[in-house]
Amino acid sequence: MLSPHVRSLAAATLVVLFAGACGSAGSGQSGSAASGDRLKVVATTTQIADFVRNVGGDEVEVHQILKPNVDPHDYEPSPLDIQSIAEADVVVKNGVGLEKWLDPVIESAGFEGPIVDASRGVPIREGNGTEEEAEGDPHIWHNPQNVKIMAASIEKALAAKDPADAGAYQANLAAYDAKLDSLDADIARRIDSIPPDRRKLVTNHDAFGYYIERYKLTFVGSIIPSFDTSAELSAKQISDLVAKIKASGVSAVFSESSLPPKTAEAIGREAGVKVVAGEDSLYGDTLGPEGSAGATYLQMEEHNTDMIVNALTGSPT
Repeated sequence: MLSPHVRSLAAATLVVLFAGACGSAGSGQSGSAASGDRLKVVATTTQIADFVRNVGGDEVEVHQILKPNVDPHDYEPSPLDIQSIAEADVVVKNGVGLEKWLDPVIESAGFEGPIVDASRGVPIREGNGTEEEAEGDPHIWHNPQNVKIMAASIEKALAAKDPADAGAYQANLAAYDAKLDSLDADIARRIDSIPPDRRKLVTNHDAFGYYIERYKLTFVGSIIPSFDTSAELSAKQISDLVAKIKASGVSAVFSESSLPPKTAEAIGREAGVKVVAGEDSLYGDTLGPEGSAGATYLQMEEHNTDMIVNALTGSPT
C-alpha cells in the first residue's frame, strides 16, 4: 500500500508529466531525441550514480535521486524523482535495504523496466539484529573490490538494454576496474603505514565495516550505535564509549560529512582525543558536492584514507 506522502507525490507527478507532455508536443522534439537517444538511467545514491557514469560514459543520461551530503537512510522522494523513474530505461539501486523508500515510488511511477540491485553477488556483512539492518550492512561501497562487482552488474544491465553500445560499456568497465584495483592497492599500502596498535576507528555511525574488514583495522565503536543514522546513543552508551576510547588507546574520533559533528566533538573532548570534523570529515553514506574532496567515489576513498592515516599516525600522508 502506498503511503499518504507517496500518494500525494504521485498526484503532483501526474501534473508534471502532463505539463511536460504538452511542452514536448509544442516543441516537436521528444525527450529521447533531445538527449541524443542516450539511455535514461535513474540511480538512487550518489555512489551508484558515479558508478553508472563511469560505466555508461557518453551513452547514458543519469538522474541521481540523492544529492551530495543527504542521508540515504531516511529520504523522502520528490515529484521529479517519480517523473524520472516513470521515464527511465533502467533504474539502479544500492540494495541491502538502504533504499526502503524506493519500492513504493517505483509502484507510483508505474515503472516496469529493469531494476538493477547492485549488491547482487557482493558478500554482505551481517546486521546487528535490528529491523533496520535485517538485510545486513548496506555500506558495501567501502571496499573497492565490492564496487567492481557492482559496476559489473551495471554494465550487464546497460548492455542488455542497449546492445548497440555494449562494446563501449565493456571498455568503460575495464578502465574503471583498473582504477579500482589501483585504489585498493594504494589504500592497503597507506593503512599498512599505521602502527598496528593505532589502527583503531571510532566513527559517527557504523558505516565503515567493509573498509575496516578489507584493510584490517579495529572498530572500537560508533557515536550512533547502528547502520541507521536515526538511532541515538543513551547517556550510559555515551559514557561507555568514552571509557572504551580511553581504555583502548584510540587517538581520534571521526565525524562524517552528512551528519552533525556536535556529539562527536563532545565525546572527543570528554575522552581527550582529536576529533576529525569539518572539511576533514569522512564521507560515509554519501559523496560530496562537485569540487569537494569527495566529489567522486575514487576521491572519496582517497580522502577518507588520507584523513585516517593522518589522524592515526600524527603526520600527513
